[in-house]
Amino acid sequence: MTHGTDGSDSAYGTFGNGGTSRTESEPHYNLKMFGEIVKTFRKRARLTQEQFAPLVGYSLETVASIEQGRRLPPPDFAERADSLLDAFGVILAAAKHLKRRKGLASWFRQWALLELGALSLYTYECRLIPGLLQTPAYARTLFADQLPPLDDEQIEAQLAARLERQELLRNRPNTAFSFILEEHLFLRDLGGEEVTTELIDHILDLSELRNVDIQIMPLVRHHHAGLHGPMQLLETPEHQWFGYLEGQEHGQFISDPKVVSVIQMRCASMRSQALSLDDSKSLMRRMRGAR
Repeated sequence: MTHGTDGSDSAYGTFGNGGTSRTESEPHYNLKMFGEIVKTFRKRARLTQEQFAPLVGYSLETVASIEQGRRLPPPDFAERADSLLDAFGVILAAAKHLKRRKGLASWFRQWALLELGALSLYTYECRLIPGLLQTPAYARTLFADQLPPLDDEQIEAQLAARLERQELLRNRPNTAFSFILEEHLFLRDLGGEEVTTELIDHILDLSELRNVDIQIMPLVRHHHAGLHGPMQLLETPEHQWFGYLEGQEHGQFISDPKVVSVIQMRCASMRSQALSLDDSKSLMRRMRGAR
């Protein structure tokens, strides 16, 4: 499975793999401003981060990351912090009215929030190359093929959001990203031979990163645990697991432990069914050389 799949694919939100929702924008927090507000009220309450973290119900690492502007606050963090620090509603207001950026689907918000601080991210994709692994040319092809059509401004906004999200792979070296991709995604030649060749080279380069694992599910497989479709898994710093499933126009956030367990079983099975890391690289090199 891949880590850090994109909150949406083809016609889905722009953080996603493919296109993006045309009607809603995904909120993007001014993290540093929010972190400074929390830190100011924490200090006003004469609490250290070590004292504040257990009181607010999150790890020291999570609190430090929020105050440093390195991650989005969990959904209930602002309410807890505002009440605990007697912040007069300022922290809640800051969380509610943070700046929005074009290009990110609103229904992908919860997953994107958790993704920024995840310990591990797993993605299985059978429709298109995940957004975290796309080249600009490949992503632009997806946006240009979008129906209903996007205008030039929308395409540029979507592309900028996608490229920004890809920084996760290099900016979070301690996060484990794992991807399982179907072989046919490369054989489709989406965008043409030149786009696909560049894409293979790019993915091969990413596969050399120590925190990125990329496996290919071969075209012929007698047993396949991923026939229910694409899926994603995420582990939080608090060691909670969540899942995410995408449809054509929406995404489904999975928090039910029973359903998450099913996704974990399918992912584990697919990791054994897919080619090994080395064999996956060899296959991509062969596909690259055949062009």
